[in-house]
Order: sequence, then C-alpha cells, then structure tokens
Amino acid sequence: MVPASVRGRALALALLLLAGAPAQAQDQAQDQVRGQPQSLPTEPLAIHTRHGWVRFTVEVADTDETREIGLMFRKSLAPDRGMLFDFHAAQPVAFWMKNTVIPLDMLFIAADGRVVSIARHATPLSETPIPSGGPVLGVLEIPGDRAEALGVRPGDRVRERIFPKE
Repeated sequence: MVPASVRGRALALALLLLAGAPAQAQDQAQDQVRGQPQSLPTEPLAIHTRHGWVRFTVEVADTDETREIGLMFRKSLAPDRGMLFDFHAAQPVAFWMKNTVIPLDMLFIAADGRVVSIARHATPLSETPIPSGGPVLGVLEIPGDRAEALGVRPGDRVRERIFPKE
C-alpha cells in the first residue's frame, strides 16, 4: 500500500509535469516521491555567542512544502551547515524528527533574532513534538551537539536576512 503522503507527492509531480514546470522543480518533486532529501539555495548566517561570532551556511525553508520536508532523509550534515525555517510571522511552533535520521540541535529564534530556546540533540526518527516555548519567526537546525560545542545559549543573537540588524 502506498502511503497517502507518497500518493499526494506523486500527484503533485504529475501536475508539475503536465503544467510544464521547470526541470529543477520536476527533479525536486521526483526526489521527494522517492524519499530523497531536498536541496535548497544557501545563505550565510551568524550567531553571536559570548565567545564571539559563529558562522554557518544554511538552506532556507520558507514555504509550507520546504518546511514540511526540512532535513528529512539526510544522511549527514557538515558542522558549519544547517537549515533555517522561516515562518514569515512570529508564532509558536513545534517540530518532530519523523524521517530525519541524523541528530539535530534546534534553535528557536524570536522575530528580533534572539535565541528563545534550544532543543539539544533531538532524537532521530522520533515523532514526539518539540515545542518552541513561545512565538518564533525562525528555527535553525544544526548538527546535534553543535550548539553546546559552540557555546550557543538562549539570549544569543542570530544574524540573517529575515531578522532585523542590531
């Protein structure tokens, strides 16, 4: 039996093909039907900790579809890489690790760029919700245990285009 989510993605792929969508969009849709990780454009991101600036290159998930898939199916994530989820408006959110096979740290970030809370070393494949603990504009996922290793704490500031400059 094919799960409803796979049937839905297959239908979306068929619609993309019929609509004459660009080849890149068709390839990404096909990868999702097959359970392959998505790859999104990257941007620089920096976190100001008590030890100084820490820099990352992040993919930005800023649509319902890209936020739903996130880092699912990834087999690895470099120490200086991550994914930033942009919600466009501050709101309470919750994440889970379904279909995510690598441990992650989740930094929940307020609209002013301040780290509100951190979920450290989230358990791969878990369906247990991980709440933000308040309204957030974004969530940064980085490799598990990196936040601790870099000294990232609640109250630290994130600099990225979606957050205002200090």
